[in-house]
Amino acid sequence: MLKIKNIFITVFAATAAAGVLLLMSLLTSCAGSGNTERIIAVSIQPQRYLLEQIAGDHFRVVCLLAQGSNPEAYEPSMQHLMHLEKSEAYFCIGHIGFELAIVEKAKSENPQLKIFDNSKDIPLLRGSHDAVEHGHTHEIDPHIWTSARNAIAIAKNMHDALVEIDSKHAAEYDRNYANLKTRLETLDGEIASKLDSVKTRTFLVWHPSLSYFARDYDLHQISMEYNGKEAPVAHLKKEIDEARSSGARIFFYQKEFDTRQIESINGQIGAKMVTINPMSYDWEAELKNIANALATE
Repeated sequence: MLKIKNIFITVFAATAAAGVLLLMSLLTSCAGSGNTERIIAVSIQPQRYLLEQIAGDHFRVVCLLAQGSNPEAYEPSMQHLMHLEKSEAYFCIGHIGFELAIVEKAKSENPQLKIFDNSKDIPLLRGSHDAVEHGHTHEIDPHIWTSARNAIAIAKNMHDALVEIDSKHAAEYDRNYANLKTRLETLDGEIASKLDSVKTRTFLVWHPSLSYFARDYDLHQISMEYNGKEAPVAHLKKEIDEARSSGARIFFYQKEFDTRQIESINGQIGAKMVTINPMSYDWEAELKNIANALATE
């Protein structure tokens, strides 16, 4: 009996020791990976999509704007700001209001943070994102990512930034960018071909997020929103009259906006309502869905 007891104690001690060693190994591994992880922060999900195609496994890309959030009224959470403090670089999309406050805070909290503007060298549209009545200043339209052609320039800016902060893997970033550029050019060509013979060149949208898309493919966007506020009756009448006279048959809208007013307005127009998500991570699929909706009407 004593012999069995001694064997049991020996086996138990050996098992416990092995368990301790395994736990220490796991803790060391986790600590090591946490210390070596390199992070880049971006503002929106389409940026994360594009950057991950180029960066590969060398960086973890964190997005400040949560899924389904409205960038016009967004305030980053404490968790998102903590991600930014741990980041090696922050890639701005450019000209989105919440970025301005973030950049100033980030500079004070993390002076070593490198900040890159992904809108560099992209021709910007003005006046398509704000109300033009009553002498309003024509603001820059920030939705540059809704254009496949702009996405090529955004990706190039991302590539150049990656090479600057991680030259060791420059050759890999070169290859990844070249592959992505080819895909984006193919996507642009497919959309252009699909929309080339569309008879009705005008479409409706609640929030004017597709100005660059319309520019690229010779389309006309009519926005029903009024500078982010409830539209005056005179403004709505003008836009509804234009929508009717243009023969527009598609009305794009985003779920985060008030659909009751959208449905009420469309009751006077009779267009087909199509949900879009310009902030989707699945950026390529979203552009294709927009093109398909316009091409099938």
